[in-house]
Amino acid sequence: MAFDVLALDNIQLNASASDKKSAIKLAGDLLVEHGYVDPSYVDKMYEREELTSTYMGNFVAIPHGTEDAKQAVKHSGISIVQIPEGVDFGGGNIVKLVFGIAGKNNEHLDILSKIAIVCSEEENVQKLIEAKTKEDIVSLFEGVAD
Repeated sequence: MAFDVLALDNIQLNASASDKKSAIKLAGDLLVEHGYVDPSYVDKMYEREELTSTYMGNFVAIPHGTEDAKQAVKHSGISIVQIPEGVDFGGGNIVKLVFGIAGKNNEHLDILSKIAIVCSEEENVQKLIEAKTKEDIVSLFEGVAD
């Protein structure tokens, strides 16, 4: 099975964000726009970020909702916002890739593991940051085992 929670419409290339809240909003709004979550989920993404940073290192952040946001998730999905200029997620942690995730049931664990597999290779992260097309991004996730 392909990485079917990642549709081309869920990817935004060459975005810019003034701060981490606006970066999270970009990722969350893509999930809302394409029917994965209710608008209230984005607020829960901000709440999660207040509790603990979703910065993962290597220019990657994976904002997602709090535990009590699960009822706002309609379908599992992922959004990717590419911010080539970077945005500070606090403490000088610069993020160039924001993965917004929404998981139904426990599917967020599968989504996280796929992101971790792809992003564990610095070379892949660089390819995602430099990708010129949405198809280039999706192709990096295809072939990641389920």
